Amino acid sequence: MLRRSLLTAALWAFAGMQVQAQDQVQAHPVVVELFTSQGCSSCPPADALLAQLADRDDVIPLALHVDYWDYIGWKDRFAMPGFTQRQKGYARAHGEKMIYTPQIIVNGAEDAVGSRPMKVAELIQKHAMHPTPVQLQISRQGGQLIVNAQSDAVMMPCEIHIVRYEPRREVDITRGENAGQRITYTHIVENWQVVGEWDGEDPYQARFPIEGDQPVVVLLQEPRYGRIVAAARLR
Repeated sequence: MLRRSLLTAALWAFAGMQVQAQDQVQAHPVVVELFTSQGCSSCPPADALLAQLADRDDVIPLALHVDYWDYIGWKDRFAMPGFTQRQKGYARAHGEKMIYTPQIIVNGAEDAVGSRPMKVAELIQKHAMHPTPVQLQISRQGGQLIVNAQSDAVMMPCEIHIVRYEPRREVDITRGENAGQRITYTHIVENWQVVGEWDGEDPYQARFPIEGDQPVVVLLQEPRYGRIVAAARLR
């Protein structure tokens, strides 16, 4: 109950700060990556925090389930080795020697313990206050995803990432640290691809094949796990 109260207070505080800043800042979504696991007893509060961000248009929450908790008796059915590698890549880029769950990375640049809502809200607000010079637009046309990007300033080259996620799923956990719990997971990333690179100077347009009706997210991220300079989502 205390954790829920802290979470609610943090999100209300964040909403209040946004109202004060909305006339000064160009709206652009902040990307919140949560590294989590069904086998981690500290993760449910962070999973709940991510779910609370679901209805915001100014935040893109993504849950990346890692596989290094599977050995203790419960295999996370959403986990992928690539997500563990992405977390390790961030650790190297940020000069960290260890990885842990639950960890939140905001816009590829700063991290926080995922179960600390006030710190997460603070980082979201901080990054929302720094508008990007990049305009990123995405749309669907039949079985294709159309990506357009341009910038008002010279940028360094960026990788183009396409991410697909499952909005919500409930899981009954029967073994491991969370045995006996039914946990609701949201924004469950099921596919993550690096599909190209933008030079950061010339206007960019490309088309990519896309299937299914899952939400799609496009990220422009500096190489080697750098900052995310722009993001867009189609629900």
